[in-house]
Amino acid sequence: MGRIVLSIFTSADGVVGDPQRFTFQFVSEDSMRTGLAQLRAADALLLGRVTYEGFAASWPTMTDEAGFADKMNTMPKYVVSTTLDRGEWNNTTVISENVAEAIAKLKAEVDGDILVYGSVALVRWLLRNELVDELRLVTYPVVMGGGVRLFAESNEPAVLRLVDAQAFDSGVVVLTYAPTRDKLVGWGQEPEAPGGED
Repeated sequence: MGRIVLSIFTSADGVVGDPQRFTFQFVSEDSMRTGLAQLRAADALLLGRVTYEGFAASWPTMTDEAGFADKMNTMPKYVVSTTLDRGEWNNTTVISENVAEAIAKLKAEVDGDILVYGSVALVRWLLRNELVDELRLVTYPVVMGGGVRLFAESNEPAVLRLVDAQAFDSGVVVLTYAPTRDKLVGWGQEPEAPGGED
């Protein structure tokens, strides 16, 4: 059974849109090593259309000694889109309907991780439909002041369980969470009693 793993680059104030604006100067050997290990653990990519088209325009012509490009270009890729008829990038399957059913089938067929980069609209949908197994927030030590944020004001409160935390000398922190179904308890509130009425 595969796991859906979200890998999201975010600023300290939660901006995830156009991460190339704030990630470049913080690239380090540690972060590259961690990113490559994450990619190697994945058996497939799951992407939204915008992220997919950006990747498809650049990765096929890339080469690198570390192996990022070879893995990205050869692994199976699934893109969720109602406007794409087919994907031009190697090993691409377009998911255009019955998305929840298709993703459930994908999880059943894949043994390793199904890695999601970027793809904010898709990520929000996956979280809302409780299809996410792990959320990795790669947090950069910058404040952008404005931009697209992963969690919109319309999001319901959610409790996450911390699985791992890594800090690099560059100031980048990788926080790995697992979603839970726990209810958020505010100050002065009593937690819900398990299993029905008091």
